[in-house]
Amino acid sequence: MSQQGTNRPSGSVRALSEAYDTALLDLDGVVYAGGEAIAHAVESLATARDQGMHLAYVTNNALRTPDVVAGHLTELGIPTEAGDVINSAQAVARLISEQVPSGARVLVIGGDGLRVALRERGLEPVESADDDPAAVVQGYGGPELPWGRFAEACYAIARGVPWFASNTDLTIPSARGIAPGNGAAVEVVRIATGAEPQIAGKPLPPMHRETILRTGAKRPLVVGDRLDTDIEGAFNGGVDSLLVLTGVTDAAQLLAAVPQHRPTYVDADLRGMLTGQPEVAEADGVFRLGGWAASARGEELALDGEGEPLDGLRALCGAAWTSAGDGSCALDAGKALARLGL
Repeated sequence: MSQQGTNRPSGSVRALSEAYDTALLDLDGVVYAGGEAIAHAVESLATARDQGMHLAYVTNNALRTPDVVAGHLTELGIPTEAGDVINSAQAVARLISEQVPSGARVLVIGGDGLRVALRERGLEPVESADDDPAAVVQGYGGPELPWGRFAEACYAIARGVPWFASNTDLTIPSARGIAPGNGAAVEVVRIATGAEPQIAGKPLPPMHRETILRTGAKRPLVVGDRLDTDIEGAFNGGVDSLLVLTGVTDAAQLLAAVPQHRPTYVDADLRGMLTGQPEVAEADGVFRLGGWAASARGEELALDGEGEPLDGLRALCGAAWTSAGDGSCALDAGKALARLGL
């Protein structure tokens, strides 16, 4: 397999669906957006599955249960079983179960996804700090979560009850735009208590461990649209990743990625799973691919030649990441990206 976090995107002679046994797919921004399937997602996933690749869907959203998510995917034309869905609620429930007695009560600040996951681990969800909980768990509860739920968490934490969070994503995509995510709600409790939660979700190891335990993947490929959760989670887990440009990450953010945010592969959408990946060549500080030549020139990233825009972006990644070393590239990429229409 390729090495995550190198100085350029890697190449693969084989189609990624053949080189890896399991795709660990993020959902929002990768498979669907606003509840509707992203272009090419349904047919690409069907082809990958027909070629023998196991598809698993890995999400930091702890609100919906795996049954509900699987039903939604199936309605979109992506046949899915509940066992193919792994969420941060499951990861945090396992984390809690390893630290409290079996059957212990857990104060839930969130939705049904957390309650189902806790019961799966033999724990009892409760609603009040006065129910003598052994732990507090906080996950995304939807836009209608009452403010009083945060107060219950604070009361319990003030009494010394350990606090857990499914994830700390500050935002969550919605049909109307970007909304506050669980991380914003966690900040409310952190400010009020001065406490720090144990966190399970991407990009941290508990989520990757939960995913591998549930899928049995031997050669997994993380597929995502976010550098700070999907790609960093792959980096932390020591596995390869494919960034698709159908979600939150844009070309400028990709060029500025620090090592732990640099994907193994870059492609436009999920069709990239079905093909090999081109190799970026380098000589004397110039990175070449598909008719493009990228380099660091003075205070900017320079791009010469012509060809497919995505090849130009991959070449620019080589120039930017090499220039940045262990940091973030600060060179001006405006003219180069304008040439690519990005």
